[in-house]
Amino acid sequence: MSNPRPRPAYTSPPINRDLYDRIAATAGDASSRTLVTEFLIPPRSGKAWHVPAGAILRLSTPEGPQVGDFNLWNMHNPRERLWASRTRQLEKSHVSVGNRLWSSLPFMRPMVTIIADSLADYGVDAVGGRCHDLLGTRCDPYVNKLITNDDFDLHCHSNLTRAVLPYGLTEFDVHDVLNVFQVTGLDEEGKYFMRASPATGDTYIEFFAEQPLLCALSTCPGGDLSNWGWGDDGAMEDVCRPIKVEVFEIPRHARNEVLRDWEESKCPDYKGLHGMKSPQSE
Repeated sequence: MSNPRPRPAYTSPPINRDLYDRIAATAGDASSRTLVTEFLIPPRSGKAWHVPAGAILRLSTPEGPQVGDFNLWNMHNPRERLWASRTRQLEKSHVSVGNRLWSSLPFMRPMVTIIADSLADYGVDAVGGRCHDLLGTRCDPYVNKLITNDDFDLHCHSNLTRAVLPYGLTEFDVHDVLNVFQVTGLDEEGKYFMRASPATGDTYIEFFAEQPLLCALSTCPGGDLSNWGWGDDGAMEDVCRPIKVEVFEIPRHARNEVLRDWEESKCPDYKGLHGMKSPQSE
């Protein structure tokens, strides 16, 4: 007799599928989706930008496969930021349509909901790899130094650090990421592995902003990860490509219909004091 599958320890609250289907359906309809921001992040670089609540963020790979390391903060309070580990617990280790990215304590509310993903059918490959990864984190010069004893500046952590400086943030604000367009998994020993990105020139993923956001993305110096290594600049440079960023707003005349039943995400209504009988000030 086989052992029953274990029950998930955490379950995400259900989402309004009709709402997010309506939002996703605005794609390609200029009357219900207006482009307000558009730019390319060059290879081996990073950039930060704002996305208002109720807007749609689209990331795409117009020149072919490229992995991106994605960070999120609340636009007005950067202490609220993507919480990758809780998102793994509430959602999945690899996310797609219908999954949300959750913010850190004490806020713990949805930051974005994924509404479209051209790689949604990737599934699980022959070695257990899946796409859009919350398992690993950004590459950084410190772990590179630890492994190789070399100083090497081309890392996602460094790209993200430079990207957020104009917004008053620092290296200490850069945090664990969502790796978009990246295939990863755990081998039979539980060790993390990466595979080449399956993205093509028409690949995209779309997020709906559940709150006002500051976003930052690094076009990974490992490129599409088909030839990655530690500090070997020449070996990876030929597989590095840009990622396109587009932000769409739903125009006022369409909002009542498209965003019917939507409101900005709220924090859990916890009124306790973590077991303390009185505030610390007393």
